[in-house]
Amino acid sequence: MSIVKKYEELTKKEAETNPETAYKMIKLGLFLEKQIVKLSSKEVPKAYTNLSLIAINSILRALKEPENSAWINIFTPVEILQCFDINPLSIECMACFMSGFECEDFVNEYAENMGIAETLCSYHKGFIGTVESGILPKPKFAFTTSTCCDGNVNTIRYLAKKHNLDSYILDIPYEYSLEGEKYVVTQLKHMIAMLEEKCGKKFDEDKLKEILKRENESKKFFKEYLKYQRTKYYPSSLTLHMYMLFAAHVGIGTKEIYDFYKLLAEDIKKYPESEGVKIFWVHLLPYYQETMKEYFNFNPKYQIQSYDINFDYMEELDIEHPLEALAKKLILNIYNGPYERKIKAIEKAVDTLQSEAVIHFCHWGCKQSSGGVMQLKQTMKEKSIPMLILDGDCMDRRNCHDGQLKTRLEAFLEILKNTEANR
Repeated sequence: MSIVKKYEELTKKEAETNPETAYKMIKLGLFLEKQIVKLSSKEVPKAYTNLSLIAINSILRALKEPENSAWINIFTPVEILQCFDINPLSIECMACFMSGFECEDFVNEYAENMGIAETLCSYHKGFIGTVESGILPKPKFAFTTSTCCDGNVNTIRYLAKKHNLDSYILDIPYEYSLEGEKYVVTQLKHMIAMLEEKCGKKFDEDKLKEILKRENESKKFFKEYLKYQRTKYYPSSLTLHMYMLFAAHVGIGTKEIYDFYKLLAEDIKKYPESEGVKIFWVHLLPYYQETMKEYFNFNPKYQIQSYDINFDYMEELDIEHPLEALAKKLILNIYNGPYERKIKAIEKAVDTLQSEAVIHFCHWGCKQSSGGVMQLKQTMKEKSIPMLILDGDCMDRRNCHDGQLKTRLEAFLEILKNTEANR
């Protein structure tokens, strides 16, 4: 048994009997993970190594300073939190790290035993279990939006009420209109007023403008990177792709993430041309799943180029009208509004990357990830792009069965291989 595996088992054991000790072990484990990342193989691109460290440091700051942290979902306007130097702790990211420590069965079962529905998204269920078991201390704030799913709204509402947290839930209109934009701006102002009162600090609009400027520049670097990702083999893994979710959402607008995207755009130029199958992924990735790791971790034969959540809002933000820009970003997110908006964004991304196949992963308990999947498959069929639909769980290993996934994935990859050979 490896030292890492043994440490995970000890952490899980403490979680069941002594949550405060488990909390300390998680913080220590993340610190040790940083040292492992620093010594990572040369196979890992420098930009990804930097991103891994940025993400781990962000989680650690939030865990070490709960009194200056906020629970959020990935669509929360973190740009405003940055103005108040609040550490964001994403529900999704924390649940992933609990899964990384292989504690997800304990925290999910803990929540279920409290009466939380088994069919709830395992990210939210796992986060509730992490909090209610006593592992995760209460933060200063909790924020979320109605974007994408009902789970995050109900999770934050439940936890905020039970633990007496200052919280704010942004209600995002289904369709864009000037009236809807003003409605969201009003909510953002209320959120800012709450932060000013509770933090004893005035909101600095010029600071927000600087954050949005870095965000715009970061997106430009990302678009530059995508031009090369069409043809280059840029080594990656399922875990590193998940860290891209952090870059595009939880950390967006920070100087660290700006530097990451800048390096990413430069670093990819050094890599060789791709000779493998280029795949575009839809929804989240089951980073722990053995068959997936075998085929997609640092494998030049099958390269996941990117995934849809990185493309949820690609427009330039109007720096001179920062709150209006954030409101528009929230309303026009591809995960808000009609499913056709998401399809068009995926079509555009697939065309940009010249992807040869699409894999859509339907996550346990996530209605939006599976609700429109056949519409997307029909669109890809019209573009003559093969698409595979997989069902499983990105967080809880108990709901992700290797045999079925292996059979379906290998059959799909064989079809792609034969199609390529017949061209």
